[in-house]
Amino acid sequence: MPNYKFLEPFTFANKAVTLKNRVVIPPMTERMSFEDGVVTSDEIAYYAKRAGGVGMFITGVANVNALGKGFEGELSVADDKCLPQLEKLAAAMKQGGTKAILQIFSAGRMTNSKILRGRQPVNASTVAAPRPGYETPRALSAEEILQTIKDFGAATRRAIAAGFDGVELHGANTYLIQQFFSPHSNRRDDEWGGSLQKRMKFPLAVVNEAAQTIEKYSKHPFLLGYRISPEELEEPGITVADTLALVHELKQTKLDYLHVSQGDVWQKSQREPQKAEFINEQIKDELNGALPQIVVGGIKTPQQAQQAAESYDLVALGHELLWEPKWVQKVEAGEESALRYHVSSAELDELGITPTFLQMIGATTGGTANLPWTKNIK
Repeated sequence: MPNYKFLEPFTFANKAVTLKNRVVIPPMTERMSFEDGVVTSDEIAYYAKRAGGVGMFITGVANVNALGKGFEGELSVADDKCLPQLEKLAAAMKQGGTKAILQIFSAGRMTNSKILRGRQPVNASTVAAPRPGYETPRALSAEEILQTIKDFGAATRRAIAAGFDGVELHGANTYLIQQFFSPHSNRRDDEWGGSLQKRMKFPLAVVNEAAQTIEKYSKHPFLLGYRISPEELEEPGITVADTLALVHELKQTKLDYLHVSQGDVWQKSQREPQKAEFINEQIKDELNGALPQIVVGGIKTPQQAQQAAESYDLVALGHELLWEPKWVQKVEAGEESALRYHVSSAELDELGITPTFLQMIGATTGGTANLPWTKNIK
């Protein structure tokens, strides 16, 4: 087997959970669930195709309550009725010794009343997302905030019952947890907003609720992760300094890892382009070994994965694992020349990429013309 660091096992010290290697499939929204969020057989097949090689596999987002739904075809963990299919999903992802993580979230203002079946989107404050087409949300009441925190705990309990190996709290990509942390979306003047410390209160409360749920219900080591987006471009928006302050607090909780969501592992600040240091390096310095760090963004080749693994704990490959489900197995076998970096439209069914998934991938990459097709889909 090649001597790559990313192929070495990794142990989470807090829980004594060991991954067989340091490669992670990050959460990617596939929009394959039924309208009510129940897992479909297509969804299970898609995850099963990519299990077995990587050390850890994180699902696309699953909403924790009805108001948390962000798009059609989204996973849900908001009701016990979802459990039978979630059990099948967890089992499919755990094939070959891969650890299965369920990512949980609420979309907050990043949805609309059509998706919510006539209900108004919610947010920390009545501030619409600064993007075309998003509606003005209503502010959650203090009682609703507390209930939402409990909903994250209930979702964690269901993930445990379904047989997952952990949950990842989605505090990134402008969804509800990040909305409470952001000075753009959180204009509250009560205990849940205002100062930086108060804007941290909701994220930290969700972490603590999930941790308490794990302690109460899990009979086996169960991982708790948190995903962040380090900065926002809008004004006012989250700065890297804000994020480092949050990381300082997060590393003192019962989290098991921190997942940094970026388009490029080696990304520098877009708000402060004069700063030369990579954002991931700044976060690594703040963590100072307290939590393992997952990095993601632009990694395709074994050489790129090795470069990231030499600096960070765990390395996530997203789109590359769509086109090449057996990426890890081929690298382990010394068959790097056989790795697939392009895909034709004729291979989509084989890869388990449905039309709804294809549409979502195109939206995140600027359209199908920017995807690695050997023949573009028209």
